[in-house]
Amino acid sequence: MLSLMAGFLLFLTVPNLGTVVRAARADGAPGVFVPRTLACITHPGHESCVWTGDFRSDDGAVRRSDVEIYGSDRYTHQAGQPVRAVDIGSGGRVYGPGGSNEWVFSALLLAVALGLLWFLHAGSLRRLLPGSSRPGLAPGPEDAARSEAAGDGVGQHSGERAGR
Repeated sequence: MLSLMAGFLLFLTVPNLGTVVRAARADGAPGVFVPRTLACITHPGHESCVWTGDFRSDDGAVRRSDVEIYGSDRYTHQAGQPVRAVDIGSGGRVYGPGGSNEWVFSALLLAVALGLLWFLHAGSLRRLLPGSSRPGLAPGPEDAARSEAAGDGVGQHSGERAGR
């Protein structure tokens, strides 16, 4: 069950890693976002708002309408007042020139998934790696040292006997 959960978390995070990295670095077409409408949802003790408007890249090649700007709230913008933004190619969203912190949640999910997989399957992986002790192979120097310390006579030079 934990392997399935880890696989599901990987399914959620891996396809979006490129977008998350571009958003974090504000890597895209720079331009201007003009906020038009503010939509807010009030939760107990918290209000979440987002500005929707139009984006135009500096070179005029990208024009997008009805896009949201990431990280906005009620007081970050004013309707009709242009602000700098970057279009990273994400669906209906543009980002401020400082990028985003969305990568933190994605990195956390990825770390949990990889941690689960490591916890569940590290022993199996270690047995598959070269240099791991496998039945049927001659003992290595560390095995001989362990045997000698245990006093079982394995690893002693020929002609020597235990207890001599």
